[in-house]
Amino acid sequence: MTDIKIIKGDFGERLQLLLAPGIKAGFPSPAEDYLHDSLDFNRDLIRNPESTFYGRVEGDSMIEAGICDGDIAVIDRSVEPRDGDIVVAYVNEEFTIKYLDLRHRDDGYIELRPANRHFNPIHIGLEDDFEVWGVVVWTIKNWKKY
Repeated sequence: MTDIKIIKGDFGERLQLLLAPGIKAGFPSPAEDYLHDSLDFNRDLIRNPESTFYGRVEGDSMIEAGICDGDIAVIDRSVEPRDGDIVVAYVNEEFTIKYLDLRHRDDGYIELRPANRHFNPIHIGLEDDFEVWGVVVWTIKNWKKY
């Protein structure tokens, strides 16, 4: 299972942002004039700062969704979860991050599906202590491992 540790964010900080016509994945153009602005998470990434949290991902059950061990998930608790969303769920006293599968709701259960073929879905029945704690709206990756 992939666990997640919840971290409350401080959304008062502004980060430097490199502005250009776009960050190109090909060869850079030396002629382009790059401007600096700031990245304001409240303005640019976070819709609801009062209900948004960070979570540090632990494990590899979501690697096929591009969510890896050590990534940071940005979780909005005010977003209504829908079938197929990546959610942070609280299941039997543990947090986990998985796809929400509501297809079997009429049969009396739902599933939390991993994005790793080596893991099994988590079957959630009426006897389970379960809550969709929030919906993952962004992930942040660290590409440089020290």
